[in-house]
Amino acid sequence: MNDCLKYNIFQQHCPARLFFEKIADKWVLLILNILEEETQHFNLLKKNIQGISPKVLSQKLKMLERDGFIERKILDTSPIRVDYSLTPLGQNVASMAFQLKEWAETNIEQVLAAQITYDEKVLEQA
Repeated sequence: MNDCLKYNIFQQHCPARLFFEKIADKWVLLILNILEEETQHFNLLKKNIQGISPKVLSQKLKMLERDGFIERKILDTSPIRVDYSLTPLGQNVASMAFQLKEWAETNIEQVLAAQITYDEKVLEQA
């Protein structure tokens, strides 16, 4: 039995903490946000998430599928196409990821201003 009674993410080996570490990944949050809007195939995901490499996208999709957040469906087309969509569990967590996205887009100017203020203070003290 693990040392994590009742799942406490502040305990080192808690499965919920491991989940928290995975879900906090920038690529995972972006993938969940994109898939919340609609089912997408690999190349469309890669196009819509600028800066992600095919290797990293593939790794993150496999992780999300293993954890039960997305479903992978192979379509019998020519060429073969693979679509990715959210499961009900994935939809649940994607709604929280969407809230983070909205918060970031709404508040980024305040964050940037705080960074400038901090950097100026540090320079003055140097």
